[in-house]
Amino acid sequence: MKYDLAIDLAKDIKPDKGCRYFVLLSGKFIAGDFIEAFVTEHELQVKRMVISTLSMSENNIDSLANLIIGDWVDKLDLIISDYFFSHERQNLVPYIYKRLDVDNVFQLAVAGTHCKLCLIETHDGRFFTMHGSANLRSSANIEHIAIEESEELYLFNLEYQEKIIEIYKTINKSVRHEKLWDAINK
Repeated sequence: MKYDLAIDLAKDIKPDKGCRYFVLLSGKFIAGDFIEAFVTEHELQVKRMVISTLSMSENNIDSLANLIIGDWVDKLDLIISDYFFSHERQNLVPYIYKRLDVDNVFQLAVAGTHCKLCLIETHDGRFFTMHGSANLRSSANIEHIAIEESEELYLFNLEYQEKIIEIYKTINKSVRHEKLWDAINK
């Protein structure tokens, strides 16, 4: 498949069990827009979404906020590169916290990663892995992305992404009430 615009690709994807797509993307394509369009176009109720990216834009952050505010996503974990963090610590990083740290559904991790990955687990038991060369923002380059529904591929990627999130998370929520009691009674 070959696409210029994210919404067109989202409409043409059939998110069935076992589906697999390989897509060439023009420099106008915005992968972050595709994630929102894919979820909303197919009315996916997302149990968990994990995104790892080298960089992103303010529009990408707003797009992820739309998914949280619109109750499309129950839990969102975002891993950004320390390169991005070092260049955007005064601008987009505070904006990420402001827009996405809502109702305890969001976690941000910062690590030396160059992965471009989006994992989506739906409430109806589908497991999507999207990966390729594209960051969330446009790049004016030809890029590629693979989209596959496979629990095995999802779990393989989730395993190491969760380790990164646990070690490099930046939002430390207080543990209270029963969870706190359980933690001290182990």
